[in-house]
Amino acid sequence: MPADELPEDVMAFVARRIDSVPHLEALLLLCGDAAVHWSDEALAQRVYVSRERAAVLLADLARLGLLAPVGGAGGGYRYDGSWDTGGLMARVAETYRRHLVPVSRFIHAKSASGAVHEFARAFEFKRRD
Repeated sequence: MPADELPEDVMAFVARRIDSVPHLEALLLLCGDAAVHWSDEALAQRVYVSRERAAVLLADLARLGLLAPVGGAGGGYRYDGSWDTGGLMARVAETYRRHLVPVSRFIHAKSASGAVHEFARAFEFKRRD
């Protein structure tokens, strides 16, 4: 199934907020149980990346307002679903589960033009707490 046949809102979210397949898998993992606090070490074991890469994934997703840091140093992160009032993450999870290959290809193709994506992201409005 081509990416343009997947749900438009899901693919728009992926295009705007997801930089890599590990980013998406980390987000979906944390979204699965928002009460759990994830450390970089715990995430690394679950998504099969180095601890350093897991720390970057968590920090990236937190910078985008998708995760919230918990406590002080070493407190980890938890999913912050306050932005998802329409159930988008449930649709993202279902789409990824059912169409893993097309979604992954879309993310990889988008990553190839990462410099353009980062330039565009610099102009996004940041959420104020």
